[in-house]
Amino acid sequence: MSGTRGSKKIRVGIIGASPDRGWAVATHLPALASLDAYELTAVSTTRQASADEAARRFGARHAFDRAEPLIEHPDVDLVVVSVRTPEHARPVRAAIAAKKDVFCEWPLGVSLAEATELAGAAEAAGVRTLIGLQRRLAPSVRHLRDLIAEGYVGKLRSVTVHAAMPMAGARRTRSEAYAADAKNGADVLTIVAAHLLDTVVSAVGELESLSSLVTRQFDVTTVIETGEVVPVTAPDQALISGTLVGGAVLSAHFETAKRNGPVVNCTFTGTEGDLVLSHDLSLSGARGDGQPLQPLPTPERLSWIPRSALSDDAVQIAHVYAAFARDLAEGTSLAPTFRDALKLHRLVDTIAEASAAGRRLPWKG
Repeated sequence: MSGTRGSKKIRVGIIGASPDRGWAVATHLPALASLDAYELTAVSTTRQASADEAARRFGARHAFDRAEPLIEHPDVDLVVVSVRTPEHARPVRAAIAAKKDVFCEWPLGVSLAEATELAGAAEAAGVRTLIGLQRRLAPSVRHLRDLIAEGYVGKLRSVTVHAAMPMAGARRTRSEAYAADAKNGADVLTIVAAHLLDTVVSAVGELESLSSLVTRQFDVTTVIETGEVVPVTAPDQALISGTLVGGAVLSAHFETAKRNGPVVNCTFTGTEGDLVLSHDLSLSGARGDGQPLQPLPTPERLSWIPRSALSDDAVQIAHVYAAFARDLAEGTSLAPTFRDALKLHRLVDTIAEASAAGRRLPWKG
């Protein structure tokens, strides 16, 4: 699958392209290297030395120690914002102001209000947007969606989700300590629950109503490298029960601070069979009565990129880029955008509101 603006490659600049660690070096950089439609032209980090090293290692022509010169450079068509959640808004605003297309990691903002502002600004400026909700485009997830639509499980009766992650507990690394503050918008609800709910909803359709319990079990956390004790205001548990538009019920439990793991499991039960999506997004299923679950290989036609040696995470990010290239070339709407981000931010807020109110709330999309 490929597509460009005419015969030109899409020129990409990545903000947060540390050569030693981080999401960009693990996913975006190898993903882009696997796609003919793209060319990495610029990188930025907070230090010139690390930016220079990233540019050397990954073949970018330009390296900066600030985001602004990358955004403004004429060799950049698509600005990728791959930094911590509280740092998303400033470079996204700058990219929109420069009339550059922009790919921001999820969450788009630290709050629904900030996400609404950014999405509105992008639409008003007429720039194309991408959001890092990459799991919905994973080949196995699209296979799951197809199987449900084709009636593999019959009429869908229930969806059960459990995700338990060994992060954000009584001890955290220095790089993760910022997430202890709820104001920074990176907690069990906005990260763990939102990503998995987006994956599930992309396959089964919209929620109709929900009730929830969002809570916090840690008052403080200790920074592993320094021993500093930091107050915790962000939640670490979210329980959700709801109904889908088609009548199926949803039961979901999301938690962080698991001592061992991770555990991620999504079960889809219908009148004729069952499907299970595992932590690695592998799919298994069975039809009839009393049958063991069997692996369900993903059809080759659903893979838009050559797999090569990419990690699972990098494959998912590569599918977002591949979808965007096709959208540009063919006028499709495959890649997730800021509109999708805004919808998910509203769902996160509805979950929090239902917990605070102690009652079931309708979901209006």
